[in-house]
Amino acid sequence: MRVDAVFENAQVLAPSGREDALAVLHGRIVALGADAVALTARRRVDLGGATVVPGFHDAHNHMAWFGMALDELPLDAAHCASVEEVYDAVARRAATQPPGTWIVGSGYDQNKLAGGHPTRHGLDRAAPGHPVRLKHTSGHMSVVNSAVLDQLDLATVPVGGDVVRDEHGSPTGLLREQAQLLLRPLIYPTPIDTVVRAIDRASAHYLTEGITSVQEAGVGGGLVGETPCEVAAYQRARDAGVLRVRGTLMVAASVLHEVEHADSDDVAYSLDLGLRTGFGDDWLRLGAVKIFADGSLIGRTAAMHDDFAGDPGNRGYFQVPEDELAETIRRAHAAGWQVATHAIGDRAISCVLDAYAAALAERPRADHRHRIEHCGVLPPGELRRVAELGLVPVPQGRFVNEIGDGMRAALGPEREDWCYRLRSFLDAGCVLPGSSDRPVVNGAPLLGIADMVRRRTAEGHPLGAAERLTPAEALRAYTEGSAYAAFRERDLGTLAPGMLADLAILSADPTDEANLDTVRVLGTVVGGELVYEAS
Repeated sequence: MRVDAVFENAQVLAPSGREDALAVLHGRIVALGADAVALTARRRVDLGGATVVPGFHDAHNHMAWFGMALDELPLDAAHCASVEEVYDAVARRAATQPPGTWIVGSGYDQNKLAGGHPTRHGLDRAAPGHPVRLKHTSGHMSVVNSAVLDQLDLATVPVGGDVVRDEHGSPTGLLREQAQLLLRPLIYPTPIDTVVRAIDRASAHYLTEGITSVQEAGVGGGLVGETPCEVAAYQRARDAGVLRVRGTLMVAASVLHEVEHADSDDVAYSLDLGLRTGFGDDWLRLGAVKIFADGSLIGRTAAMHDDFAGDPGNRGYFQVPEDELAETIRRAHAAGWQVATHAIGDRAISCVLDAYAAALAERPRADHRHRIEHCGVLPPGELRRVAELGLVPVPQGRFVNEIGDGMRAALGPEREDWCYRLRSFLDAGCVLPGSSDRPVVNGAPLLGIADMVRRRTAEGHPLGAAERLTPAEALRAYTEGSAYAAFRERDLGTLAPGMLADLAILSADPTDEANLDTVRVLGTVVGGELVYEAS
């Protein structure tokens, strides 16, 4: 047999053990080791002893959001240490733009800024004559200036959000959770061409990090959707050859609706034509329906059973009424969708577990793989229920490093060990994916893997040390675990004959903890084609 390519002189981490070569035909792996070397090939690629692992798969990211943020004013801790530096950055950007044009910044975290949240008054001084919006790194809140506030209907704040006011009752400019939807008449929908450009830039960046597959955590509506035509943007990106990684798109629950159907059909709650989870192909497909239960831990809007530390009376809140949340889960489950519910606070997680349990009791379904996105603060008693219900928890290992200090401050020492569990899920028998929630934090999988192993905050504090993974377990999460979470384990996540030939070529073995600080991506292969090579 003549194959398309043989990648040889390598250390291939395969289920069968370590192999020295891998052969590809029509985009799939057909042989390993000596069997691969013996084949005639159109091309042979000498990897010089590099380590080959399955392409990394981010189970929860926001590719379009990340791509668009590349054009926005960066306000993360690397660029701004205080709220005054934020104002200075806004003023510098304003000086380069025509009057009346939007200034949009992203990535600020009040936990890392001396002075806390920016305010509308500070932004008014920094950029008179411009509408300004600054996006919190979590995506769960924004600060706007008076030029924007004056255009909003502050008398009709959506349920599940709030407009923060000062001691005199005046809006500070901070819009939390669903209150950000007040901005929709001014900024929504994003043009399809803008989304395509964002996908282009983001997916090109992903290849430099060895990422070959992603799950986009919310398209078409809700807080994170860019346009009701968002799937069309991904299709257009694919047609243009600028969707460089495989994508599974989670559909915002707000775009599902009743469709006409026969009495015997179970597709009542769907997209038009009865489309649901699984429709598509190897490059682009529909995934779970995405539902928001609550908010953010570092923003202190997650729904908690008890007060946030040092914040009496604040237990966060739900983004939709609890009965409405349960009914949405019930209907989506009954219609055959995989359901992925964002739940961070322990109270939100308890509510979601109750809803999943009720939906499954009413209509049992094997291998549903319903998910809890983030599953951020999980008490020991609820851990058992996650496993018993067959759920897939989707925490983010990188959170511990980048925003872990803010999470520790929000929870206090008595709840720290419940925060963004990893080891506990594996010990309970759950399948654990790897994900980043990019651009909330840096989404490079090698950084995420290191943080899943170390569990230390940016200030050096251990956070849930008992939740540490071995490097091999962390790698498995970012490959096999993420594929499972998307019903893709028959094609992705391992290097074996019959699997898609998506590979990350690394400078060292990432399963050796001694290499975690030095290992880097040398190349990325998608469908047997070398699509990125480090200079």
